[in-house]
Amino acid sequence: MVARPTWQGRLKLSLVSCPVSLFTATTSANDVRFHLINPETNNRIRMVPTDPDTGPVERSDLVRGYEVKKDEYVLFDDADFDKVKLESTKAISIDRFVDESDIDRLYWDTPHYMVPDKDGAEAFSVIREAMKKAGKVALGCLVLRGKERQVALEVRDKGIIAYTLRSRDEVRDAGDFFDNIPTVKADKDMIEIAHKIIGQKEADFDPAEFKDGYDDALREMINAKTKGKKLVASPEPDETNVIDLMEALKNSLKGSATAKKAPAKKAPAKAAPRKKAS
Repeated sequence: MVARPTWQGRLKLSLVSCPVSLFTATTSANDVRFHLINPETNNRIRMVPTDPDTGPVERSDLVRGYEVKKDEYVLFDDADFDKVKLESTKAISIDRFVDESDIDRLYWDTPHYMVPDKDGAEAFSVIREAMKKAGKVALGCLVLRGKERQVALEVRDKGIIAYTLRSRDEVRDAGDFFDNIPTVKADKDMIEIAHKIIGQKEADFDPAEFKDGYDDALREMINAKTKGKKLVASPEPDETNVIDLMEALKNSLKGSATAKKAPAKKAPAKAAPRKKAS
């Protein structure tokens, strides 16, 4: 199935513009999903909009309301929202360029693929290559799902990734959570051992290596129930109560070293030395 665009409009850099579409870069299509079922009838429960006075109503007949007082609302229909005409409703105008490192990772939100329409490919390529040459992230705004969001634009391959950015009001102050952490002077020897453990666990990031264990367990349960098998509960993880921190660190260092060397022990005895491998 061809993905539907999340947003369509124009990308603008000063007087240069081109028509573009945004597509959500992530998907939840592979998630395990459940429905609410009445166990007595095995019927799926339907969520029906209901007026407490008149009963069920058609969703298409409903409008949105903003509560100004208790149980008092100002009503808005689609025509009212259409009257809010900001430039960012139909255009992403690049306002400025910043270094990627200038944007705190707390503010990065959802990524979207930006793709030009056929008749805008040339102008799009000009903007894209200029951004690539500058080596900066472009900032602009767009109205998405009824809210104006700031976006960060980053060149990738032949396209551009548009990340929506959280606003300052959406990010809680870290001090509210971190300020009460006790100030403790860590032992230098312990830090050194922990640093060695980190070194033994260094690796390249590969998203393909991550497997959702909870999702896998749910699928096993679904498969077992489908076949009428008895379910077996997964064992709960052992709780770790560290009494001697230094001893725990030393044992962790030994364990990490053993785990790192483990694959070599499984190699055949007559295997050619690694340095001679072609």
